[in-house]
Amino acid sequence: MKVYKTCDIRNIALIGNAGSGKTTLAESMAFAGKKIARRGAVESKNTLSDYRPIEQEFQGSVYASVLHTEFEGVKINILDAPGALDYIGGVVSSVYTSDAAVIVLNAQNGIEVGTEVHWRTVERLGKPVMFIVNHLDHDNSNFQKTLDEAKEKFGNVALLQYPINAGPNFNSIIDLIKMKQYTWKDENSAPVISDIPAEEADQAEEYRNALIESAAESTEELMEKFFENGTLTEVELRQGILAGILTRSFFPLMCACAKKNYGTERIMEFIKNAMPSPLLAQKPKTKEGVEISAEETGKKSLFIFKTSVEEHLGEVMFFRVMSGTINEGDDLINENNGSKERLSQLFVSNGKMRESVPTVCAGDIAATVKLKSTKNEHTLNEKGTDRIFAGVPYPNPKYRAAIHAKSESNEEKMGEYLHKLAHEDPTYILEYSSELRQLILHSQGEHHLNTLKWHFDHTYKIDIEFLAPRIPYRETITKASQADYRHKKQSGGAGQFGEVHMIVDPYEEGKPAPSTFKIEGKEHTVTVRDTQEIQLKWGGKLIFYNCIVGGVIDTSYMPAIIKGLMEKIENGPLTGSYARDIRVSVYDGKMHDVDSNEMSFKLAGAKAFSMAFKKAGPKILEPIYDLEVMVPTDRMGDVMSDLQGRRAIIMGMNSEKGFEIIKARVPLAEISKYSTALSAITGGRATYEMAFAEYAPVPGEIQDKLIKEHESEEED
Repeated sequence: MKVYKTCDIRNIALIGNAGSGKTTLAESMAFAGKKIARRGAVESKNTLSDYRPIEQEFQGSVYASVLHTEFEGVKINILDAPGALDYIGGVVSSVYTSDAAVIVLNAQNGIEVGTEVHWRTVERLGKPVMFIVNHLDHDNSNFQKTLDEAKEKFGNVALLQYPINAGPNFNSIIDLIKMKQYTWKDENSAPVISDIPAEEADQAEEYRNALIESAAESTEELMEKFFENGTLTEVELRQGILAGILTRSFFPLMCACAKKNYGTERIMEFIKNAMPSPLLAQKPKTKEGVEISAEETGKKSLFIFKTSVEEHLGEVMFFRVMSGTINEGDDLINENNGSKERLSQLFVSNGKMRESVPTVCAGDIAATVKLKSTKNEHTLNEKGTDRIFAGVPYPNPKYRAAIHAKSESNEEKMGEYLHKLAHEDPTYILEYSSELRQLILHSQGEHHLNTLKWHFDHTYKIDIEFLAPRIPYRETITKASQADYRHKKQSGGAGQFGEVHMIVDPYEEGKPAPSTFKIEGKEHTVTVRDTQEIQLKWGGKLIFYNCIVGGVIDTSYMPAIIKGLMEKIENGPLTGSYARDIRVSVYDGKMHDVDSNEMSFKLAGAKAFSMAFKKAGPKILEPIYDLEVMVPTDRMGDVMSDLQGRRAIIMGMNSEKGFEIIKARVPLAEISKYSTALSAITGGRATYEMAFAEYAPVPGEIQDKLIKEHESEEED
């Protein structure tokens, strides 16, 4: 396998809505670059990208695939990302790893929700973009509508090509850079390149002038030349296009019918000439924000951006060389955990096809196997190089479910396989909640969850099931109350004795230490002798005040009282949920010279706390999430009505080029299957993001229901 210099490498992420034809375009590019002898098809289940059994069954990409092709001595690395939003992790990691994004548009559907979402990913990561309008051979293709929508939504989209006869008979494109017509006789032929027909000359000239003007705006120097001469030369036009792409002020748009191989080679030529090599592209940053140049002679560093478990090979690690030149047999240090790793094999991939390579230069993408202690998003460096690259900014989960094996004997194996699947797709997040006594699986949606189940059904042969996840409620109090309890037990010899008097009241940030309480018309005065502030691991605080006067309870028993409090706080008096934000003032009590011990005061403290808590206006708190929904304008009313039925509070709304953005706060209990409901309401045209915001009190009727349910469970 040829070794490519950094200047001869282009890294692109192929992204777009599901069904836009990304995998077919990748297949066409591999064929044009003579990496395969014949083109596969998604429906025939023989493409390079969709080689996994699950993808062949679904007839769509589930994971990002790593491919490469070549055009005129330049290697084009292709990260073919899934289009379905449930698999957005593959999109994010592909865009993060690449130097530019190629967004494929479906000429039948225009700009789709998935396109919008993927565009946001590219914008957030600041990568250059080009667009390809595909499916121009369909009855319903509408090139002009797709172009207009792209300009409206994405800004300076510059037309580089346009089709003459979009539709079932499509076979011809006008190229505005070369000012030539490309015509294909059939899908196996090279294009016939000819002069632009007279009937298209005026239209082509108008479009080319608009292209020149857009390119001129890329730099001040070109703008001056444009004003002086009224146009740009061929060389200046190319310079302007490259400058505009690099600064993201210019987004070129080209045409294709990937299924018939129309336009592919011209697209590859443009990628070679105009898309940035790693030398010109955005420099990767370390966690400290230090930019690292892709220098072949620099310190050796690579970043693992993808893990895949492959038949007969085991765990395959895909990496990008961030700097230096990596050779087969190199010993590197895993900067994340300090372990030493030997790269005993290096190879480049085209799906499941692999070729060994002795050397990989800075900016290139390759793979290795048999690494002992390396995982996704780890950095490997040569000895003495102290850098860790920033991780992939995966989106927050949108869907959660409890998971367990139907047979208890398979629980351990299930856990092992879950971790394997989460290594391959980091947007699966596993959380064992001792509080809820459930294994919670966080994912991007119900389809994402069903994909995981497919692996258990077909690959691992383990019966699993998903259950509704419990809600991590919290308990707190709203007013001060007093209680006391005497624990006394006599059974021959030394007995047990401890008596504790306490006052509980709500904790609030900045609230002064207590001195006087008025409870049920009676005033209680306390003198704080000692304060302990306990930061609770589930959020909130417990503040413990020792207000004992005259030694009625020995100081040595205070830790036992706190231990009793903590046991009750970890198993709240109302529903067994964690309690939080409470102050406890122990101000009186009694002890016995012989019978008092730590256990007695622990039990007395726990009981007094439980009694006081229930009299202190107890409230159940529920987790509230910030929700941002992007919905087409014509479906906004339906989405708003649905949100109101979920106890949502609308925080704001704004418009964004044909979509409405609804910002709301919604209880977690109301959105456990929101992705499925939203898809049903909007026909799959809406998407959303969610993130934890705060805990807030549940309505009274819901609190009563939760308490009754807990009491019923306790009786059972």
